[in-house]
Amino acid sequence: QVQLVESGGGLVQAGGSLRLSCAASIRTFSSYVMGWFRQAPGKEREFVAAISWSGGRTYYGDSVKGRFTISRDNTKSTVYLQMNNLQPEDTAVYYCAVDLAEDLPGDMEWEYDYWGQGTQVTVSS
Repeated sequence: QVQLVESGGGLVQAGGSLRLSCAASIRTFSSYVMGWFRQAPGKEREFVAAISWSGGRTYYGDSVKGRFTISRDNTKSTVYLQMNNLQPEDTAVYYCAVDLAEDLPGDMEWEYDYWGQGTQVTVSS
């Protein structure tokens, strides 16, 4: 199995920034996609961003486009989510996920094979 561990969540004020990290145990796959989803209480899981591991192609959800940036560190097998200008509506549990069957990033939950435990992001007004 692929193990994913998120970190970097916390409490920030509106307009502030956070950087989430997701460390992956992937060793044998060279072509895959890692992404971020979020889920607020009582709401469906929402796509945030994704990146292809080899080429670095990115894809963002409309709600975060222009504010969030996804990136990767191949040497550390880690994906990052830089979140700027955070708003209360961004409050959610953020999950990282990996899609082992894709070369391009996608926004569908069913595309992703493994999920991390999530990290809480809370934005106060």
